[in-house]
Amino acid sequence: MSETHPQSSELTELKAGTPILFGGNRILHVPDELAERFRPGDSVVVVEASEEILLIPAEEERIAGDAVKRAQAAFSTLAAASDEAISNFYLAFAERLADDSIWARIQEVNTEDVVNARARGRSTTRLVANEKLRGLMIEGLRGWVGAQSRRGQIIETVERDGWRTELVGAALGVVAFVFEGRPNVLADATGVLRGGNTVVFRIGSDALATARSIMSEALAPALRQAGLPEGCVVLVDSSTHAAGWALFGNRRLSLAVARGSGRAVATLGGLAQQAGVAVSLHGTGGAWLIASESTRAEPFSEAVLRSLDRKVCNTLNTCCIQRSRANELVPVLIGALERAGEALGQTYKLHVAESSRDAVPSELFEREVSVRRAEGDVPERQAQTIAEAELGHEWEWEQTPEISLVLVDDLDEAVDLCNRYSPRFVACLISEEAAEQERFYATVDAPFVGDGHTRWVDGQVALDRPELGLSNWQSGRLFGRGGILSGDTVYTVRTRAVGTSKPAPR
Repeated sequence: MSETHPQSSELTELKAGTPILFGGNRILHVPDELAERFRPGDSVVVVEASEEILLIPAEEERIAGDAVKRAQAAFSTLAAASDEAISNFYLAFAERLADDSIWARIQEVNTEDVVNARARGRSTTRLVANEKLRGLMIEGLRGWVGAQSRRGQIIETVERDGWRTELVGAALGVVAFVFEGRPNVLADATGVLRGGNTVVFRIGSDALATARSIMSEALAPALRQAGLPEGCVVLVDSSTHAAGWALFGNRRLSLAVARGSGRAVATLGGLAQQAGVAVSLHGTGGAWLIASESTRAEPFSEAVLRSLDRKVCNTLNTCCIQRSRANELVPVLIGALERAGEALGQTYKLHVAESSRDAVPSELFEREVSVRRAEGDVPERQAQTIAEAELGHEWEWEQTPEISLVLVDDLDEAVDLCNRYSPRFVACLISEEAAEQERFYATVDAPFVGDGHTRWVDGQVALDRPELGLSNWQSGRLFGRGGILSGDTVYTVRTRAVGTSKPAPR
């Protein structure tokens, strides 16, 4: 009895309403708008994790595919490059960024990016290429000059009878990055070269021109100066989300890293996982800060203030205060919020759990203040109530510090709320009671746990290593690695036998 097999053919027409089966027993229907945009050669992809249909135009597929092909070719060449040559690249890159004339040209392009982004009502808090960002980029690059590489490093040796087995670190392959509006991540991403890996990255439209300028003015010349192939770092030169989708769906990648949060990151992660590519996703950010029965006012105030200097993923987002201390610590919290806002030339915004409204002065719910949003200054009530389920919402503020507050009966309730609603990312307890800190560490479900401010969660700050990304535990704990992804943690392990050619011992 012969078997018949279905024959595949290329999609040449897409009709609105066409059912698409996925996940074994789920169906999505092709939207009208997607069907209208489809052209022969385009790809239609279902992302099972987010239950959405994506259209990837053929041209975006080609751009991303060519970028990965260049990086893959460079990876083979990079295997023969010395550690010294890679160090020379970091030095040359840093020196070019430190050159005032080169930086002035980059800033000129960046200024246009910022103006255009603001005109579109986009956030620019991480887009501006100022002196602070320049300094951090240079510091990070110089940090990689003398950093240890896993490439060729003997991680473990097992002695056998007359021979030995060695576990040896090795380069992983092509690493892809997708990030929005953060030109500094371009320098951070080159950290994977330290271990012999190559990079392909796609940056959002807000910062694309800035990225092109950094590539042409500093990065590409540094690769040439060090004698490394230019394909070691490749920019996917497209401003469309589809180019990022095509990149993360490429099976030739060894690792896909998405910086950012929300649905866009979930979509990218789903695409990579469907393609069988390992992923490092940050997802939702926002740190939780807990004040217990034993919390002292002064360190609590300092922790709040230091956790709100600017909006990044490890910024304080949700504060839990024990109900028995509310009369003392809620005013301390509000005072620290005022100071944090003043430091940025702004006021503050407070979201209060409905059950905790009585702990906050009533006038705050009536007072109208100007809140700096991406679209400009917006009049809003200084305090508003939220449902308990919204405690995990990450407030993406511009210059106006914005957090949530909830009162709890005890530390166990605070931990329960954090484990239930937070992205399981950063959790800090302000307490000088060692037993309390131990109980907190043992029960809170987060990869980053501290006893003070939240802004220490950073590869450079915590580990002296420029980070490539931070991962929360929103989708579960990570296998075999920590939440800080850095250049020296992107590697694989080879197994080598030494001495097996000798005669077996008698």
